[in-house]
Amino acid sequence: MHHEIECVVKIGSKGQPAAIAVGLDLTDRPVQGKLRKEQLPWAKGKCFRSSAVVGNWHEWSADWESLNQENAALRLELTVNDELRQSAFLSEMSVPINQQINSLSEWAPVQEGDFLFTGTPSGVAQLVSGDSLIARLIGPQDIVLSEIIMRCD
Repeated sequence: MHHEIECVVKIGSKGQPAAIAVGLDLTDRPVQGKLRKEQLPWAKGKCFRSSAVVGNWHEWSADWESLNQENAALRLELTVNDELRQSAFLSEMSVPINQQINSLSEWAPVQEGDFLFTGTPSGVAQLVSGDSLIARLIGPQDIVLSEIIMRCD
């Protein structure tokens, strides 16, 4: 199992962001690798019980572009067993969130209530049974906006 911390955006009315949260996107790499090798769809490696964990929601009334602006100072952090594994500002993402939603909206029916997992910073790594995780979406002045605290079973 591998971890990927992400910002999750809840889509509101008129396709605008309504809330943001930290998310953990978990992947069963052995299953995914086998399916890729056989040139089969690898959804089974991504879609299983508890493969997408979402923290508490923080209301977001600004637009899509503001999520990636440096002055928003939104940051993701994941620690595993008290070791920092992933950390990055949303402004450092290789594909800005507003570009992701614009591209997605061109081919998928995006509607109110949908969740958009927005990509992960470097540092993806393996989890093992017994690992303790703390995932956070942090705002200006180091205020924790959303948090997940869990243990791998």
